[in-house]
Amino acid sequence: MTKDRFDDLRPYYDEEINAAMCRIADNPLFPKVAEFLYPDKNLEDVKNMIRGIKDTDGFQIYVMYHTMSEIIKKTIDNFTFGGLDNLDRNKAYIFVSNHRDILLDSALLQVILFDNKFRTSEITFGSNLMTSEFIVDIGKSNKMFKVIRGGNPRDFYKNSLRLSQYIRYVISERKESVWIAQRNGRTKDGNDQTDQGLVKMFAMSSKNKIPENLAELNIVPVSVSYQWETCDLAKVKEIYIARREKYVKEPSEDLHSIINGITQYKGNVHIEISKPLSIKELNQCNDCKKNELFSWATELIDKRINKHFKLWDNNFIAYDIENGTKAYMDKKYSKESYEYFIQNMKQKLSKLEGDAKELEQIYLGLYSNPLKNMLR
Repeated sequence: MTKDRFDDLRPYYDEEINAAMCRIADNPLFPKVAEFLYPDKNLEDVKNMIRGIKDTDGFQIYVMYHTMSEIIKKTIDNFTFGGLDNLDRNKAYIFVSNHRDILLDSALLQVILFDNKFRTSEITFGSNLMTSEFIVDIGKSNKMFKVIRGGNPRDFYKNSLRLSQYIRYVISERKESVWIAQRNGRTKDGNDQTDQGLVKMFAMSSKNKIPENLAELNIVPVSVSYQWETCDLAKVKEIYIARREKYVKEPSEDLHSIINGITQYKGNVHIEISKPLSIKELNQCNDCKKNELFSWATELIDKRINKHFKLWDNNFIAYDIENGTKAYMDKKYSKESYEYFIQNMKQKLSKLEGDAKELEQIYLGLYSNPLKNMLR
């Protein structure tokens, strides 16, 4: 096999897939996964099916698409989307998405792309999640590429430059799209904001003027909206602790978050795909200094994500509770929905230790902040 200059980052090539499938089928963790995904099938039949997969498309169709179909069927009432007419099947894009769930944000977008005959995208894969050969094999077979987390400032710069070079290579040479979250880690407080450092990272791999540099990458903001936030209790707990001391994750916390995100009830879910950032928009800040240009591009992404966030009844209920009003009742939610939200919130928060009023304030913000951002 020809050595690729991005072998340390890239997903598996098709010729590497079958060996990965055999490792997955033989892994001690596989029987539990097979039982969840294929409850009506014999384990050996599932193993043989996995061992028969020869390429990435096969893995995405027979494993990932099947997995997502089951998740949607079992945990989502209505899954909707919009904005596909903003895309051209002959172009490659960077999908910059708000980040609420470790796995599902990107995986649900792939379902939309696949169902509508677009090429699925490559997906970022944090090195912190690459905890075992089993997880690495699944991720890299699913077009996921490594993003190195942590390190000292020198390593951070080097890794950012390499990531930028890889993304531009995928977009411009391989003509494949890329999904990446708007910031490191999930949004814990419902306030979706793009990290300006992400936009700077995009630009590191080109010496063109910043507007042209960014426009070449076809940056598409994507809004993911869950009626019931995945891992909401864990997010409240993390914010509460982080206000008092440095929050340190448990060794298996990310894996538990992935499992909870998969299994928890989500109600309605909507994904909206915005128009790509255009050279005309980016040039509107043409007289700006370098950092002002990055700030302007970041603001363009944030405006699109916040504008196209689908607001559900829970967002309006949380806003009204915070403000001690029922201004949106009957217009945006029912009395029954209001009472159920309060009951559900109290039942969840009873599992956490701490100041009850503050915990409730954090929980409400998780749902009310998207509405506040839209009102701004």
